[in-house]
Amino acid sequence: MLQKKYLVPLILMLVLLSSCGTSTGTGIARHPGPADFSKTPDSVPVYDPQSNDLWQMDLRSADLTKLDLSKSKDDLLYASFDSKTIWPTPDQMPDNFDWQRIMETAKSPGLGIRELHNKGITGKGVGIAIIDATLLVDHQEYVNQLKLYEETWEVQWLDSMSIHGAAVASIAVGKTVGVAPEADLYYFANENCYGKGGTDFECLSKIVRRVLEVNKQLPQEHKIRVLSMSIGWMPGDKGYDEITSAVEDAKADGIFVVNAVLENTYGFQLFGMGRDPLANPDDPSSYRPADWWLNNFYAGAVPEKMLLVPMDSRTMASPTGFSDYVYYRQGGTSWAIPYLAGTYALSVQVKPTITAEEFWKTALETGETIQMTYEGRDYAFGVILDPQALIAALQK
Repeated sequence: MLQKKYLVPLILMLVLLSSCGTSTGTGIARHPGPADFSKTPDSVPVYDPQSNDLWQMDLRSADLTKLDLSKSKDDLLYASFDSKTIWPTPDQMPDNFDWQRIMETAKSPGLGIRELHNKGITGKGVGIAIIDATLLVDHQEYVNQLKLYEETWEVQWLDSMSIHGAAVASIAVGKTVGVAPEADLYYFANENCYGKGGTDFECLSKIVRRVLEVNKQLPQEHKIRVLSMSIGWMPGDKGYDEITSAVEDAKADGIFVVNAVLENTYGFQLFGMGRDPLANPDDPSSYRPADWWLNNFYAGAVPEKMLLVPMDSRTMASPTGFSDYVYYRQGGTSWAIPYLAGTYALSVQVKPTITAEEFWKTALETGETIQMTYEGRDYAFGVILDPQALIAALQK
């Protein structure tokens, strides 16, 4: 017989393991609590355009009331902040820096996506799976779209909350900030695949196969059609063969696996765009290369035939509270991947037989190219995704 001191932990473990999804492919394994990013900076932050650090101006949940920011407008235009950021009094703020307007403008997915929503093209009934870090499952942006939340065993014991989960989920399916606000979300959280020695892609491949198991249980009209993974893998990585095999099986199951190495898995090139904080997100001319690859673009060191989607200057769900939002001035490919996944869900809604290859070909054919001038030279910037033209072409 087990001693009493072992009995309670064993029961708790069994309860937690049994909560990781249900046999019907629905259920919420756990309701993690919000994150706490609060801090009190003791000096005025300064932005260095020569630095590659994306967190130079990290004002999320910062108490700025003791700082004089009145001469920091140029720096603040590169700041990331959230609903819990406490700003100084108006006399300590720069003129014409309207952080509320910046945050609200950046809630729009841009490129005319909301016009599609007004026409009923919302991804309704299409399944989107996401494999990422822990999720604040009760956030108002996606709580109603979330059909399944599973965690690998070690996530149950974590006290920390990742910024990543709420961000990618809301970009894909957020009811006010997302691309496909009525898609069904199936979320698989894990942490043990990302160790100090690098990502274990064999571990990740098992979660991909779990997605396929869940998908077999879903009715035909609600199948998972796209899987968003904000990560990439290369030959030589641990578990490369296993993740490659799992992705091929997902593709055979009719799932578009959107990831950071689309050039390897599909032969596609996806890049993210930048935008000034108050530029119109629906106007293609508002965009430029994102900050982290801007210099490479002007040097000509970028692939041809790439598809461009919004990435920088986005507002999304914050893990700090169920109704909190965060504005990220600069982003990475991690934000572009769920955007593309949401766009694919819209496409599946209007053409259920669509494939990843047909989607990509049509997106390139219907996208826009704009002209940019830099240091006296003209550059063609494109192809920029045109969601309305894409959907119209698919409907024909």
